[in-house]
Amino acid sequence: MNYLQINRANTLNGNIKISGAKNAALPLIAMTILAKNRVDIKNLPHVVDIKTLLKLLSNLGASCSDLSNGSDIISINTSALHETKATYDIVRTMRASILVLGPILARFGHCEVSLPGGCAIGQRPVDLHLKALEQMGAVINIEAGYIHATAPDGLKGCQIIFDKITVTGTANIVMAAALAKGITTITNAAREPEVVQLCEILNASGVKIDGISTGVLTIHGTDGKLVDIAEFSVIPDRIEAGTYLCAGAITNSELTLENANHKHLGAVIAKLEEMGNKISFTDTTITIHPSKVQKHVKIVTQEYPGFPTDMQAQFLALTTQADGTSIIEERLFENRFMHVSELQRMGADISLSGHTATIVGGTKLSGTDVMATDLRASSALVLAGLIADGVTNVHRIYHLDRGYDSLEVKLQNVGADIKRLNE
Repeated sequence: MNYLQINRANTLNGNIKISGAKNAALPLIAMTILAKNRVDIKNLPHVVDIKTLLKLLSNLGASCSDLSNGSDIISINTSALHETKATYDIVRTMRASILVLGPILARFGHCEVSLPGGCAIGQRPVDLHLKALEQMGAVINIEAGYIHATAPDGLKGCQIIFDKITVTGTANIVMAAALAKGITTITNAAREPEVVQLCEILNASGVKIDGISTGVLTIHGTDGKLVDIAEFSVIPDRIEAGTYLCAGAITNSELTLENANHKHLGAVIAKLEEMGNKISFTDTTITIHPSKVQKHVKIVTQEYPGFPTDMQAQFLALTTQADGTSIIEERLFENRFMHVSELQRMGADISLSGHTATIVGGTKLSGTDVMATDLRASSALVLAGLIADGVTNVHRIYHLDRGYDSLEVKLQNVGADIKRLNE
């Protein structure tokens, strides 16, 4: 098993190229199930979750080109898709596998999808997905850990109101509605850039979608007709970009992110600026400039365009070095502070009360052995390791590899003393 060994960094400096967004690429790969043609996708990140979903599609009968040659371009052809069962051995490793439920059901009228796994950051039930599909005419039973779904008369457009905003739920139902009969309206839809890109590509492919980037989406179904999807490029990963901005802030460094979209990072940039960081940008780059003092801050995680829960752990690491006491409230997941105990082992002064963390800043961190508990917690420990005295060993980095493309290489290229070793 691999781990990362990190020595305290001097000032970092240089450029980091941001990869394509994992959370955008996953629904876009699932979307190819709706296509009648071969779909070429550019700017795919080299992360484990992408490879897992491609393996799942291959098991269903799709042909997928190989990402292992270093290219970020892949071709997917689902015209020969014949299997409709997404098995436990793949789905258990990645919660986003549930994204194949909507498109398979819409295309074939039946499917079996294992209940999903993924990061242990708390309950992320698929009830909202299933309730919406039932409103569209699906008959759903859960047996032996599998979702058995059938649509005897095909899926039908209807009015759907999500009880709470769900990103994967919105994406799943948008894809299901794309091939349904009639018009589907989703109220309380997610507005994340990853959902917006999915809608924009389907809209350009002949599935008329009104209200893109708003909380109300109206999808005009094709009545079962597969769509022609042109080549497209995955948007930059805003969470990866935010993580490296935090790396610049915590090490008092100047870093320029290439292939980045600052418009997707409004809440993150606003909090960094509130902490005293100066940030400049162009259409495709973001630069964080050195700041000698990090000010304390209050953060509440919310759905987009609010502060992203996927940046909570990284900012928590950053606030350990801030001037004063910071408050971070996690409103989206009930078990997303597991990185706190690991940061405390490094010397961080953090107290937890329910869904709120109180961080006393200005504490000196010491390197030690720490264990990653989920994807974003992994990156928080790496950030802490960059400024901790001594050596930090981050174990269980298979979590990190699920969502970060070549993180240690990118950090090495800007001066970090970090390397991947075998246990």
